[in-house]
Order: sequence, then C-alpha cells, then structure tokens
Amino acid sequence: MRRLVVPAPAKVNLFLHVTGRRADGYHTLESLLSLVDLADTLTLETRDDGAIVRSGEVPGVAVEEDLALRAARRLKDATGSRAGVAIAIDKAIPTGAGLGGGSSDAASVLLALNRLWDLGLARARLVALGAELGADVPFFVFGGTALARGIGERLTAMTMPATWLVLAFPDAHVPTANIFAAPDLTRSTPSAKMDVFSESYGRNDLEGAACVRHPAVADALAAMSRLSPQARMTGSGACVFAPFAREDDARGASRGLPAGLRHRVVRTLARHPLAAFA
Repeated sequence: MRRLVVPAPAKVNLFLHVTGRRADGYHTLESLLSLVDLADTLTLETRDDGAIVRSGEVPGVAVEEDLALRAARRLKDATGSRAGVAIAIDKAIPTGAGLGGGSSDAASVLLALNRLWDLGLARARLVALGAELGADVPFFVFGGTALARGIGERLTAMTMPATWLVLAFPDAHVPTANIFAAPDLTRSTPSAKMDVFSESYGRNDLEGAACVRHPAVADALAAMSRLSPQARMTGSGACVFAPFAREDDARGASRGLPAGLRHRVVRTLARHPLAAFA
C-alpha cells in the first residue's frame, strides 16, 4: 500500500466577466484566477482490490456528489488502471464560497494519482480530463495564475506580483447554478483586448445577482469595500476579498471588519504545490 498526503489550494477570481451564452446553455467567461495558500488536505492510499472509496465524512458533500471520487473514477476509466484508492479529505475551504474547493480536490486527486498509480500522463491530458469534471478543474491542474476563457477550458499563463488578500466569509451558501440562471445577470461584457491587467481591472459580473439574493453577501462586500476600492466577490460567492500589496496592510485592514464576520488573510501562490506531479 502506498500513501500520499497532498494539499488542494483554493482559488480567487481576481475578475470574472460573463461574455456570452452558448447554444447549449453554458456561459462563456473571461476570468483571471490565482491560487491562494488556503487549502484542503487530501490523504490517498492505494487499494489492491481496485475499489475507489472515501474514507470518513466530508461535511456538506454527499458521497454521490464528491468530485474527488468522480475524478479518481474518470482517471481509472481513461487509463484502464487496475489500481484502487481510498481518499480522505480534511476540509479547510468552505463549500459554496466561490473558492473552488471541490474542483481543487478533484484536480489534486488527478495529479496525486498520476504519481501514486505510476501513470505518467502529461499535464495537457490531465487538463482535458479535468474539463470533463467541471469548469474550474482545468485551472487547478494547469497549476498557476491564468486567464481563463471559453467555459474555463482555454487557459493562458499569467504573471502577477504576490498579493495578500483578506477573505471574508459571510453566513451564506450560494448555489452556482442559481446565480448563472438569474435573469438579471450581465451576460455581455466585452472580451479584453490585451492580456495585461492591473489589480483594479474588471469586476465580477456575478456580484449583483448574488447580492440581491443573499443580503449577507451584500453586507460583507460593503464592509470589505471600506477596506479597499478593489474589494469584490470571488466566483459565484459567497466569499468576498480585498487585495493588498503587503501582509501588514492586509492584517491591519482586517481588524476593521465587523465583529462576527469570519475572515482570514491569505497570500497568492505562483504555482500549484503539485506542479511537479505532471
């Protein structure tokens, strides 16, 4: 039996524009994504019987909805591997927060099993498999700051300075599908003409719909906006963030948040911790 313990880092959408909607109903996006040093921890142990199972419970995630298990099954099917695995997930990334926790877990499973099962797949192949699992999975497998276009599968590597972020977690769970289905959602933001962005560039087109439907998100965003004019929501919410160039500035600003609003200070990551696994 072989065992690996690996991180699955969260992401933030530094901006997120909805540029259109395809005939099949999927929305096209343009988003600048960065990894941050808030992470779930996954423990993977090989099994000789070929079974793919979850060890322990994951709060808020039913077994049949667990993207990490789906990732392992898809990889097994794609490669014909006869190996099995038991996966335990210690959650640190809140669910329904727009931080990509489930997608990151799936990506870390693909990367970890590529090594644990001795598959030797190229990153591009894992990215393609990730695209079958969810829109954010390819980004996590890609492994670094990226501009995502299309439905998230077209990724361009970007270089951004290290940034400190105050993350705030309002008491709300925002279902992604509900926000994308909102009739008041902006779906026509023009695509950027260049791939050079400042920290103040763009916005999150999902913010308005999320704030209308979840007042706690609106309240958190208002509080964060008093810390920084660049405050915005990540993904479809509920987490909101404010960027700072220095750790001291971020920690100092966080002390101005209302009592009771959960928050933490994180730093962006240039590369995925498992980048060497593919």
